[in-house]
Amino acid sequence: MRAHADRIHALLPQTQCTRCGYQGCRPYAEAIAAGEAAINRCPPGGAATISLLSALLKVDPLPLDETCGIEGPPTVAVIDESKCIGCARCLPPCPVDAIVGAQRQMHTILNDVCTGCELCLAPCPVDCIRIVPRASLSTPSAEPTAESNLRRFESHEARRTLQEAERRRLLDERKQRVSRPLA
Repeated sequence: MRAHADRIHALLPQTQCTRCGYQGCRPYAEAIAAGEAAINRCPPGGAATISLLSALLKVDPLPLDETCGIEGPPTVAVIDESKCIGCARCLPPCPVDAIVGAQRQMHTILNDVCTGCELCLAPCPVDCIRIVPRASLSTPSAEPTAESNLRRFESHEARRTLQEAERRRLLDERKQRVSRPLA
């Protein structure tokens, strides 16, 4: 099943948007391979991805499940810099680290990296982020490839894992210091 999931995963756009109902492209691919998910739940991939999955799995193509979203042109997030308060809440959910900024500093989007996943919208307390068609940018950038999306996502996840391990180590040290008897 792992090899089957790998082949399915390779056909997905790697936006990691979670619109399919899974926590990223890998879990969705595994669910398809296990027969737990339909092939039509990826709005960023749309009809093209459904067609590829249909051919791979030798099943009939299905129309995109609109409960997951609708197919559209490639998109990118844009920050209204005059409204950004530098809260940094948009940074952690970005699966490809396309947002650059620091606490109490204005943030910006790296257009050539952004997958348009929309995960930065919900945490923004001032609604300064919007999703626009990539082609509408004043200096349009090429859409990132699935391979580059996956590499950036894997780097993001590796860094998050290291940060969490370091946080746990520090908490354990603190607990040990607190639990030591006073001399």
